[in-house]
Amino acid sequence: MFIESELGSGSVPARLRSGYRRILVVTAVAAERDAVVRGLGGDSRFDVVAAGVGPAAAAAGAARALAAREYDLAVSAGIGGGFAGRAGVGSLVVASEMIAADLGAETPEGFRSVDELGFGSARIAAPAELAARLSESLVTAGCAAILGPIVTVSTATGTAATAAELGARVPGAAAEAMEGYGVAVAAQAFGLPALEIRAISNAVGPRDRSAWRIADALRALEQAASHLSEVLS
Repeated sequence: MFIESELGSGSVPARLRSGYRRILVVTAVAAERDAVVRGLGGDSRFDVVAAGVGPAAAAAGAARALAAREYDLAVSAGIGGGFAGRAGVGSLVVASEMIAADLGAETPEGFRSVDELGFGSARIAAPAELAARLSESLVTAGCAAILGPIVTVSTATGTAATAAELGARVPGAAAEAMEGYGVAVAAQAFGLPALEIRAISNAVGPRDRSAWRIADALRALEQAASHLSEVLS
């Protein structure tokens, strides 16, 4: 397994349907990377990199790794916030799609996404069958896990008002993080599918560090990585 500390679309290309031979996993920080590595248990098909915080660092780190070696799948993995009523602290979310929730423009009528502006898309779908299989595997194993949209933001939500606005902007949003869309954009540029997995460390809303359960989320992330290895076998 290759580890570097600095560093899709909704359909799966036909050449990949027989199996994923090499998978890139991109985290933001070393603690997430290490949790993923523990969960993978030495599976040599995976390379795990910590690319930095935010969508730009994630996209750059993923693109650098994808340019250096041939991969079949890119995965954004880490901890994140869960939306109330969708994903509780300590649970897991597998992305059905990765959405850049703040990529667009403010107008007098409110926020308009790049999709509405005609400048591309802020949404990249995960391979549906694979994402469903992973979430089902987690649930079968007794994990609290759901499949749903994960929003990528450049500024982590810190108020109830912003949480409500994001929830209205992306109905059904399950989790918030800062890297998934960036990894997915890089994967898409290389013609590859992308997944995102988030272990929930805190609720999306008012910033209360005393309520964060980062250690629990990292343990859940480790467990998710173990199941990812099994699902892709």
